Order: sequence, then structure tokens, then C-alpha cells
Amino acid sequence: QVQLAESGGGLVQAGGSLRLSCAASGRIFGVNSMGWYRQAPGKQRDLVAVITSRGSTNYADSVKGRFTISRDNAKNTVYLQMNSLKPEDTSVYYCNFRDFSENCWGTGTLVTVSS
Repeated sequence: QVQLAESGGGLVQAGGSLRLSCAASGRIFGVNSMGWYRQAPGKQRDLVAVITSRGSTNYADSVKGRFTISRDNAKNTVYLQMNSLKPEDTSVYYCNFRDFSENCWGTGTLVTVSS
């Protein structure tokens, strides 16, 4: 099994920045993807950004140009740099790890953007 430890959420004013981190531990093989999803109250969980172990990335249209996902494979850690935050970015952000046998979720970290 894989365990995920998230950090970095909090309260920020609109236009500000936050950086989320997620460290994976456990049975981790070479080829995998790590990413961030978010879920606002009463809404479905949606993709924010994902990065593969080979460095390929994919972003939701709503965050392109503002958010940057990166990872440190040696540390099995993924980062989400969030700039120019908007009130509509307010949500619980969940880290996700996937490989051929695992699909794991973190417990979530709350990001609140005030107007």
C-alpha cells in the first residue's frame, strides 16, 4: 500500500499564493502518476493537475497559467504551486497516487481564498 501525507493548505487573500506538498511512502514502483484534485462542498471531485513519473503534466483549464505542478522522484513528493489565487479556487485539495496496482487518496487539505 501507499500512504500520502499532504501539507500546505490555508487561508490566503485573492491574488496570493500557496504551495501544497504531498509525500508518498510505501510500495512505490517506477512508473506512476501523482496529482491534485479538488472538491468544493456539494460538488464533484475534479482534476486540478497531474504529473507522471516521467514528467508529463496535465492541467485543468481553469488553473492553466496560474498553477504549476512538479515532483521530486527521489523524495516521491509532488508539489502544487498556486499563484494568482481566486475565491473560486476555495476547496479541499486531495493528493492522488496511481500506478498499475494502486489508486490512493490523501485526506485532503483545505485552501480558502478570501476576496
